[in-house]
Formats: sequence, C-alpha cells, structure tokens
Amino acid sequence: MDNQDLLERIQSLVEEEHRLRASTSTGAGDDSARLAQLEAQLDQCWDLLRQRRAKRDAGENPDDASARPVSEVEGYRQ
Repeated sequence: MDNQDLLERIQSLVEEEHRLRASTSTGAGDDSARLAQLEAQLDQCWDLLRQRRAKRDAGENPDDASARPVSEVEGYRQ
C-alpha cells in the first residue's frame, strides 16, 4: 500500500465516521462499536503513513514500513 492508497483509505474511513456520527446525533441508531473500530483503523492508517514518510525522509524504503497492531497504536500518547 503506497501513500496515495493510504490517504484514500483514510478519506473513506473518515467519510464513514462522519456518516455514522451524523446518524447517531439524529437518534437513528447506536453505532458506537463501529465508531470505535473506525477510530482504531484510522489510528493505524495514520501511524503507517507517518512511518512511511519518516522512512522516506531518512532515505530508507517506505515499503519496509508495516502496520502496527491496534493495541500498540492505541497506546500512544499525544
């Protein structure tokens, strides 16, 4: 997956998140489990994109970056 693929995936996840949040705010249903999944997937995608960019900036091969487990990515401090 290259950077463009990752950005497209992120955009798709964000659009779904916005749709779910809009439907939740109107009382259309409880999608909290799916929202939690989306947030975790977004965190993984952003982390992988940051890894790829860092490797490229360091003169390394961005394709050597790999997605980290949700448990690791979710544990980061901001």
